Amino acid sequence: MTEKARILLVDDDKTITTSLSVLLQSEGYQTDVAHTGKEAIKKSNENMYNLAILDIKLPDIEGTSLITSLRENSPKTIKIMLTGYPMLDNAITSLNKGADAFLIKPVDPEKLLTTIKNKIEEQKASEIATEDSIAKFIKTRTEKLLNKP
Repeated sequence: MTEKARILLVDDDKTITTSLSVLLQSEGYQTDVAHTGKEAIKKSNENMYNLAILDIKLPDIEGTSLITSLRENSPKTIKIMLTGYPMLDNAITSLNKGADAFLIKPVDPEKLLTTIKNKIEEQKASEIATEDSIAKFIKTRTEKLLNKP
C-alpha cells in the first residue's frame, strides 16, 4: 500500500476501538477513533477517511442514522457496519441506507481485513475509472475546439 488508507473507527466500546486500531495499524492503515455519533460527524467534517467502521448502537445515535450523515458529509467514504445485533432487519436497514458491508461482532480479524482491502481496492478502481473518463472527455473536447472552423 503506497498511500496509507485512513479509517475512522466508531464504537462506544473503547476495548473494541483499541483492538481494531492496533490490528489496522499493524497492517499499515491510519486510524482515528470516535466514541459517539456526534464525534464521528465532527471528525468526518474535519478529515477525509477512505473508510469508516460503525457500530450500530451508539449512545447518541443509531449507526444506521450515522450512515446517512456520513454519506452526506463524505459520500466516497466506505461505510462498514459492525454490530453485536445480527438481526436481519439491521442488516437490511444498514445496506439500504448506504452501508458497503455488514459484519457481526465478534468479527474475525481476517474477514475484516479482507473486507477492508477489497472495499479500498474497489474505491481506488472507481477513482481511476473516473479520472480516465474525465481525461478522455477533456481530450475529446479540446480536439473538437481546436478543430472548430
